[in-house]
Amino acid sequence: MKTLNMSVVALLAVCSLQANATLLRSAESFAVMGGSTVTNTGPTLIDGDLGVWPGLTVTGFPPGNMSNGTMQEGNAVAHQAQIDMTNAYDSLAGMPFSADLTGQDLGGMMLTPGVYFFSSSAQLTGMLHLNARGHSDAIFVFQIASTLITASNASVLLSGGGDGCNVYWQVGSSATLGTDTRFTGNILALASITLNTGAQITEGRALARNGAVTMDNNTISAACIPTPAASLLLGSGLFWAARTRKRA
Repeated sequence: MKTLNMSVVALLAVCSLQANATLLRSAESFAVMGGSTVTNTGPTLIDGDLGVWPGLTVTGFPPGNMSNGTMQEGNAVAHQAQIDMTNAYDSLAGMPFSADLTGQDLGGMMLTPGVYFFSSSAQLTGMLHLNARGHSDAIFVFQIASTLITASNASVLLSGGGDGCNVYWQVGSSATLGTDTRFTGNILALASITLNTGAQITEGRALARNGAVTMDNNTISAACIPTPAASLLLGSGLFWAARTRKRA
């Protein structure tokens, strides 16, 4: 299993990410946000708000179900969430990265907190292991210039006390989660997001800026909330990383 450690420069970047409240701001209450439309087939379960803007229509609820949230269709609440999501997307895209993973499959990797860059598409076949190294507010950022695609039964495992809400996938095109994928983190896609049958986002969100979010018997939970204290805890992570690099 390949392991990559976070650089001091990238730790400084993720510290600044949380300098002012939470990154997603009003968008953090949304489990799903579409740009053009949101569609669903089957008994999808959404834990959190569901919205669309500038589009006006959400279809498939019911049979889809919502808990701990409300539906916001083309209104001022959804508009503000899109503004905040766009600002978050731009912030993520502008961060300096700690490792260039272009051309590599995320499956089989073990990554520590950091900013990981793909100059084109990214794929996940099998399991990606994210190790927070004992920091509950450790941040993982994936900058993907084109598409994000996961294979059927792919998974993202978060260990070391990490929180899925502090995992961010900034996708420059569209994201597609394969059948029965078990995913973790917030997907912020410029275009569309498709969750194939049975795919789950157990901690995180599906937020599309311009395109549709398409679901089919999925589970998406935004119950976790990023905390402003992440910057302080990452400060201790910075010291740990610097000490580790010195010992090496």
